[in-house]
Amino acid sequence: MARIAKVIDLPSIIKLNKAEGKISAQLIQILREAVQQGNLQAGDPLPASRELAKTLGIARGTIIETYDQLIAEGVLEARARQGTFVSHILKSPSSQAISIQSIDSDNLTDAAQAYAQIFKEFKPLAHRPFAVSVPIGRTQPRDVWRKFGNRFRACGVAAPSGYDDPQGVYALRSAIADYVRRSRSVQCEPEQIVITSGIQQALYLCSQILLTKHDAVWVEDPAYRGTTAILENSLQHLQISRVPVDEDGILVHTGIELAPHARAAFVTPSHQYPLGMPMSLARRAELVEWAKQQRAWIIEDDYDSELRYIGQPFPALHAMAPDRVIYLGTFSKVLFPSLRLGYAVLPKVLVAAFCGLRALIDRHPPSADQHVLGAFIQEGYLERHIRRIRHVYAENRQQIIQLIDRYIPKTQAFIESGDQGMHMVLWFANSVDDLKIARLAGESGVSVKAISPTFSEASQRSGLILGLGDFDVDQLEQAIQILSKLINDEHQKNSLHPNPNL
Repeated sequence: MARIAKVIDLPSIIKLNKAEGKISAQLIQILREAVQQGNLQAGDPLPASRELAKTLGIARGTIIETYDQLIAEGVLEARARQGTFVSHILKSPSSQAISIQSIDSDNLTDAAQAYAQIFKEFKPLAHRPFAVSVPIGRTQPRDVWRKFGNRFRACGVAAPSGYDDPQGVYALRSAIADYVRRSRSVQCEPEQIVITSGIQQALYLCSQILLTKHDAVWVEDPAYRGTTAILENSLQHLQISRVPVDEDGILVHTGIELAPHARAAFVTPSHQYPLGMPMSLARRAELVEWAKQQRAWIIEDDYDSELRYIGQPFPALHAMAPDRVIYLGTFSKVLFPSLRLGYAVLPKVLVAAFCGLRALIDRHPPSADQHVLGAFIQEGYLERHIRRIRHVYAENRQQIIQLIDRYIPKTQAFIESGDQGMHMVLWFANSVDDLKIARLAGESGVSVKAISPTFSEASQRSGLILGLGDFDVDQLEQAIQILSKLINDEHQKNSLHPNPNL
């Protein structure tokens, strides 16, 4: 194993007071306390005697005397040709030995407590059936991505450098403009695109820039929890109207009844999240007409638009009203969730504001991956990759449907029909607690999400979101069998002890 060079700092040494004399005794006490308090732990290296003596401006013999004493006490140990280390015999300090004042959660602000709860909700699921957007096996373009990475990162434009443009690398914006024109009928220029760290950041930027205090907004019911969490915890104290959806998408007339003068509507027209249907052309026209009359914004999250298994996808809503629609896309789903690269297509008047807030949040997106992604798109690999995963996910979708039909009675649960996307919804036929089932499934090696948190309290339904990740048939069958048992057990409990309030 190669040796790792370490620069060794000892902040505790600042306590040394040479004016008091007895330097060696002081150093012995300082280092002993550093070990007792956990600032130095078993196996940690100490500076070489010559180096430490030079740093402190004292004789090297004083350092040697200090180390020898602590070695004799068993606090330190000397290793031939390696140096001096904290002894491995010592145990880590107990929690009682470390004096850290604990802070009661009651002392935290409401915002702090709310964000702590959101952190629990957004912890990623383990990479196993049925986690959503898990690019493993056949769906991961490892070799091509590595080739482009080597080309751009080793030298040239993607080599580590100074600060970059908060709007994003021009080559990537140019590639995206060309891609969305061909695939989504979105007509835009690279100057209208702002690169983001995925949909989540884009939604946050929209909420901060487009809305003011107490503005009313429409949000689909059900909806992506990332959207509702942002709006519910907004500093503007927004008035959120949860607008139901039907098979044609958001019910615009209901939205008008709830909040006719809303300033924005957050929608997923290509593939409603989480239910899966696209918004009809008639409903799109109705929504756009309302937005034009009210001078409201439509925030279009183009969720899963690439993965349609039957027929051709609808054009993006943006094409109907580019001056009123903010179009949001991401590459995290179809490539790698860890990539954290998405984009917003904006009216030109909004670009500077988005870039300004972007600069305050994280200055600019990482540049190297932008160059890699730009070339990946420009040279046609993205569209090839999408065709490949479309085939894999369609195959997995059919296998999952067959396995559910085999192992789970329709009297207990049934699949929501759909012809696109990276997930399906398994609805429970009775009042089974989907949060409980999701938790038990996780403990049994299956990654699923409960669907109830995507609904408003008034319209909650119970079920599971099943991702179509690239898992083999044996893994899928085993996972379905686990879900079947959990659902059946809960169903039996409910039959024996029905809830009198239902």
